[in-house]
Amino acid sequence: MAPTMKDRIISAAVFVISGIVMCYDIITIPIYCILQWPWVQVRKAKKIRARPVPNASCRYHNYDRPSGLQLTVKRLQLDTVEKIVRYAITKHAKKPCLGVREILGEENEKQPNGKVFKKFSMGEFRWVSYVEFAERAEWFGRALREVGLQPGDRLVIFAETRAEWLIAAVGAFFQNITVVTLYATLGEDAIVHGISETEVTHVVTSHDLIKKIQPVLAKCDKVTHLVYMKDQLSDTDVSGIRDGIRTVPFPEMLKIGQQSSVANNVPTSKDIAIIMYTSGSTGTPKGVLLSHHNMVTTMVGFAVAVRVNSDDVYLGYLPLAHVLELMAEMCCIMFGVPIGYSSPLTLMDSSSKVKRGCRGDCSVLRPTLIAAVPMILDRVAQGIKEQMHASGRVVQALFHWAVQYRSRWRRRGFSTPILHRLLFSRIAALLGGRVRAMVSGGAPLSEVTHDLIRSCMGASVMQGYGLTETTSCATLMDEFDVAVGRVGHPVSCCDIRLIDWEEGGYRVRDEPHPRGEIVIGGDNVTMGYFEQPEKTAEEFSEADGRRWFRTGDIGMFYPNGTLKIIDRKKDLVKLQAGEYVSLGRVESILSTSPLVDNMFVYGESSKNFVIAIVLANAKQLSMLAKEVLGGNAVGRSYEELCEMEQLEEEVQKRLAKHARHGRLEKTEIPARVGLTSVAWTPDNHLVTAAYKLKRKELSNYYKDAIQRLYK
Repeated sequence: MAPTMKDRIISAAVFVISGIVMCYDIITIPIYCILQWPWVQVRKAKKIRARPVPNASCRYHNYDRPSGLQLTVKRLQLDTVEKIVRYAITKHAKKPCLGVREILGEENEKQPNGKVFKKFSMGEFRWVSYVEFAERAEWFGRALREVGLQPGDRLVIFAETRAEWLIAAVGAFFQNITVVTLYATLGEDAIVHGISETEVTHVVTSHDLIKKIQPVLAKCDKVTHLVYMKDQLSDTDVSGIRDGIRTVPFPEMLKIGQQSSVANNVPTSKDIAIIMYTSGSTGTPKGVLLSHHNMVTTMVGFAVAVRVNSDDVYLGYLPLAHVLELMAEMCCIMFGVPIGYSSPLTLMDSSSKVKRGCRGDCSVLRPTLIAAVPMILDRVAQGIKEQMHASGRVVQALFHWAVQYRSRWRRRGFSTPILHRLLFSRIAALLGGRVRAMVSGGAPLSEVTHDLIRSCMGASVMQGYGLTETTSCATLMDEFDVAVGRVGHPVSCCDIRLIDWEEGGYRVRDEPHPRGEIVIGGDNVTMGYFEQPEKTAEEFSEADGRRWFRTGDIGMFYPNGTLKIIDRKKDLVKLQAGEYVSLGRVESILSTSPLVDNMFVYGESSKNFVIAIVLANAKQLSMLAKEVLGGNAVGRSYEELCEMEQLEEEVQKRLAKHARHGRLEKTEIPARVGLTSVAWTPDNHLVTAAYKLKRKELSNYYKDAIQRLYK
């Protein structure tokens, strides 16, 4: 399509502005060199981060010298979570530890469309110190003993992320009681499975999940006690809990423990601290056995990789039942970083439960450290793009130029404080304006999103890689690594090696970079799966004095020792002509399109192309419908638009164009696209509790649509 006159004017305007800025750069670069020492940043960016292990096939190790923290942990023999917490208390004592936002009330608020929603009026964060946190954890641990649990027993925590979750878990550790974690978003069958398989008698839940736990407990005969965390505004109705179960409010447990004289039962490093159930993307959730040694090893590994400042504040909002969030918060405890708790409903000023005129949690807390998953960062990036699109084509063009400009100078070792203040500070203010480091894990982060978030927030976005089976730990970028699309280098506590996967065509002798299945070895590798010895033997092994785990992910090493995830064995499909397509990679790239809220790419070996089911962004789909259908789009609902084949064809064309920009091969681009209006949630079992796609369930659910698209 030939450029219009308006396109030419916009291009000319951007050209003029870039020319003016270039003159400014030439004049001021000596000043910036004196102030910022960019050569130092470039040298750190080009540093060799891991090297091959001598006499070992494609095995990489981090050879950095031990840090002061590593030496302290070894010298003081801090080999359990209980010892780490005790050490943190003596070191940080009166410093704020856990913060909870005060909810003053709930009010009805009328929206512009006439609907009425309930919104929170909120106050400030209320903090407990390290000493107070330790007291409450000790009281809770003693109370567990008073109500019937013994060292070596198990306790289920089924609750959303909040301060009481961490207090309960640490209290259990003090008494050598194993914590069983279950996602708050798991379906009923998965919750029953976790409680029944571990044969627990005591469950901890929250006010918001009481209704969800009631039918579960009716099927779990061995449960005798239910502890519930209270709500700030409403009383908790426990009348529906089956007979024979004693219900105890969380504050009452603290009182029981405060009056108890039961001594702490100190765990050993080999004791199991947590049975963490995976989100179950390939079937029934598996319980992964995390020892105290696994957790301490990971905490030290992460803490060495991430620089912590004395004024840092961490925002806790991801599920604590996810190993990434749990280990991030435990690292904060170790380093004395205050943790302020939030939720997706109150995170930002525009969040769904924040009253108009009231500030969201980020604006009040102003965190400096945040952990995130790619799905959340993709949504933030998409929101930024939509905001720029709504501001007009001129602003959009200038914004894209500014992002590229900032990325270019960052790679040269310079920061751009004036540009940040003029343009990006408003975007950074969405998360409080002080975020300096974000850690992303749980799934691959697209290169586009990585670069955009890093530029807009002015923060280091450090992508990491790990699994529940490796206590979330394997690799992590450092703050000086300016690459995108990679997951960093091996952390100090483990080695990474690649092994050939002949079926997929990945070999360690590949040029220019070795490729293969990722195998992780070190003290962070967990003890296996609960009550699944055959599965444990299949995926875990012992060799070279280390414990190893085969991940099923395909990686590629760069010369500087950093790793890139390029495929996954279970996500790979071989098409009719013999080409392999990585479904996860296609989804990762196409999900950055503004049209896509979520998508599922599907392929069959008997076909020569892949297809996609797309959960389209409602606003973008409506705009596309007006553009394509004109007056025929007026008055049509989102569900009706999703049923129109004409729109499916147009979405396919737009995604194909986006795919080419993302450097996808022709065979990787979905040749047919189906639209769906059904949101994918853990409740309808189409995604896991961590919002990873459940491919088998999705292919069954969309069986008719898949057949139609392949016809």
